[in-house]
Amino acid sequence: MTQVYFHRSTTKKVFLDHHGAEVSDLAEARDHATRLVQSFINERSLEDWRDWVLHVSDDQGDELFVVPFMFVLGKPH
Repeated sequence: MTQVYFHRSTTKKVFLDHHGAEVSDLAEARDHATRLVQSFINERSLEDWRDWVLHVSDDQGDELFVVPFMFVLGKPH
């Protein structure tokens, strides 16, 4: 198991994840990241999520991958 952190940001804001989650591999980290993005998007909010990015980092602070919220949102209609 590996501890990973899911920080989110825009060009104007950064929110650090101080708790993280234990995952067994990158596939589990990716699935968790996608669920997190979906939960933020589904909140009742006036936030425009199109510019947000989720940064997934290991316990050493090394970035493993990013998930732009647009990848989960899809194309605007």
